[in-house]
Amino acid sequence: MAIATFAPSFCCTRTEPTQLPRFRLTHSHKLQSQTRRLSVSCRLNSSNSLSPADNNNNNRYKLHDGASSQGRRNGSPVFVKLPEDSTMIGGKVKRRKAMAQSFKALAAAGVEGVVVEVWWGVVERDRPGVYDWRGYFDLIVLASNCGLKVRALLAFHQCGSGPGDPKWVPLPQWVLEEIDKDPDLAYSDRFGRRNMEYISLGCDILPVLRGRSPIQAYTDFMRNFRDTFRPLLGAIITKLMWSWRSRELGEFQCYDKYMLASLNACAREIGMREWGDGGPIGASNLMQDPEHTEFFRTDNGLWNTAYGNFFLEWYSGMLLLHGERICREAETIFRGTRVNTSAKVGGIHWHYGTPSHPSELTAGYYNTSTRDGFLPIARIFGRYGFTLCCSCFEMRDVDEKQMNPFSSPEGFLRQLLLAARICEIPLEGENSATSLDDAAFQQVIKMSKFYSEGLEKPSFSFNFLRMDKNMFEYHNWVRFTRFVRQLSGSSIFRAKLDFRGDIRPSSASDFAKVGLAFAYC
Repeated sequence: MAIATFAPSFCCTRTEPTQLPRFRLTHSHKLQSQTRRLSVSCRLNSSNSLSPADNNNNNRYKLHDGASSQGRRNGSPVFVKLPEDSTMIGGKVKRRKAMAQSFKALAAAGVEGVVVEVWWGVVERDRPGVYDWRGYFDLIVLASNCGLKVRALLAFHQCGSGPGDPKWVPLPQWVLEEIDKDPDLAYSDRFGRRNMEYISLGCDILPVLRGRSPIQAYTDFMRNFRDTFRPLLGAIITKLMWSWRSRELGEFQCYDKYMLASLNACAREIGMREWGDGGPIGASNLMQDPEHTEFFRTDNGLWNTAYGNFFLEWYSGMLLLHGERICREAETIFRGTRVNTSAKVGGIHWHYGTPSHPSELTAGYYNTSTRDGFLPIARIFGRYGFTLCCSCFEMRDVDEKQMNPFSSPEGFLRQLLLAARICEIPLEGENSATSLDDAAFQQVIKMSKFYSEGLEKPSFSFNFLRMDKNMFEYHNWVRFTRFVRQLSGSSIFRAKLDFRGDIRPSSASDFAKVGLAFAYC
């Protein structure tokens, strides 16, 4: 089933490197410096936030800024996304020693920083307005101590497939309790199947979460993040990212009572009440050939009629409206903190080669062979100063078409890159799946050049998905470090770090010989 999704993200930059003072995490929410005290507020109109400090944590941390760009020469910085379960409920970094060694390896290889997924279901787990950032604070400081910057991805969807999944993180418990009371808070398709991964866009501004709307809950979360991590914004945390869960194939998600109420109101407004009773008839199941469906077929398909235009304008309009609300709130919250913002468009390319582009339509992107659905999104990003983030950078049509002749990840991505160029907004790339072969890395470099070639001041960065033990195996590591140097323009490792005693590698080949299986286990 497809969910209309929108994924803005938040990016912090600082024009001049700044060395933050040493400080001790204390119970009083203050950063104790040798020369001064910096107050860190962890409250949002109440005293419900838990401090990132820990009673038993008396370690002193030194935060670094600017070190990661010393080895880069007019290239594009590379960040590495961490495992989804890098922190655990209860405020602890998972596999802390292995994580620290992995960070040192990444820093030595010329990686700019890491991407940390910050789960709503972990931070605001038990009660509304009670935030526990401890594990993430510790993880961010750990990365900084190893010379890495951090992009924090604020994830408001569930992680994993269910309780049996080792990476399982559901929505906050108090949110699930509200969904139990009112199942229509969750998306529903025409068969009545509920999707619990995210809250329906239909109730965006309704006070359905114990007196708050979903938009207010997300806004409070962002504001509390800003207040808690303010001393690190622009110095250590270089991007704050926003993410929703995106499902790739299936049905229009418009059958909960809130989405139906909106659809019905729009249909009444244009005098076509019969168009407001539900989603398109004849859309069928996208697991079958779209040409065998009444709505998506090329000849006389309902998608290309007045009714189809009405429905798809409404459906995608709900997503655009949701995105505009988030962009506006984010711009307001992080104004004055030297935070730039970015937003992600999902890489949904499975039916890009068909006229109707059904997978994109069910996901909320009104993009077809006769209509550019991404320019309106890019214009919103440009209006609020957002960078465009998109995936599929490693994917090639020649590979995908062997499995699915309708697929065209390169065509999909080129359209997004052109939208970014037209709207004159920076670009942030990602791969769709972990691939450590040279062909994938070279494809990333090729597509980055497609965006930047001819631009006077191109702005491009890349998030590699994701760090795991396979990444540090000898041959994979050699390929990855070569890719980092090619993309970032770094000719040498920027740091000589101690590994296993007095070993101080100074090149990719020397570093690989050390044996990196220890770095992440």
